Amino acid sequence: MLEKYKKQIVRFYQKNRRMPNYAEVMSLLEFKSKNAVFKLINKLKEDNFLTKDEKGKLIPLHLYGELRVLGQVEAGFPSPAEEELADTMSMDEYLIKNKEATYMLKVSGESMKDAGIMPGDMVLVDRSITASDGDIVIAEIDNQWTIKYLRKKGKEFYLEPANKKFPIIYPKEELKIAAVVKAVVRKY
Repeated sequence: MLEKYKKQIVRFYQKNRRMPNYAEVMSLLEFKSKNAVFKLINKLKEDNFLTKDEKGKLIPLHLYGELRVLGQVEAGFPSPAEEELADTMSMDEYLIKNKEATYMLKVSGESMKDAGIMPGDMVLVDRSITASDGDIVIAEIDNQWTIKYLRKKGKEFYLEPANKKFPIIYPKEELKIAAVVKAVVRKY
């Protein structure tokens, strides 16, 4: 029965792009009391399916479930394929270390194309990581937002695109780093 509830919560998340609140869980699963919802949430927490933030808001832990890892593929010269089940992996665990500080943004523009970040891609970013020289960051520079490499020369920080058609950007007033890019997601 727990798996059935998980599937319904995942469907709600996929449709609404957010987790349900307690009242919505009660309605979604046709529970008669909030106490039943409370007990279910505790079971789902014990099962590492979800957690709660400091305000009590539900946060998913494993929306994608686990996927099979079937070995590796050669990106150089072709080699004989050897498919074997090496392990399973949760994409959430692989990509996300701090769920409460992680979010996704859709990329527009071509200033990062030589880093493999194209228009329409989604970037997974973490705002809890302290940015370092060379990281790809989401930054607010002089009241405008962008995605670029963070660079440091002496004590001065600046932003560098990954496309020679775009200029390096030095802050005239202020540079704030909002998050560090951890992954790029592209659908084909």
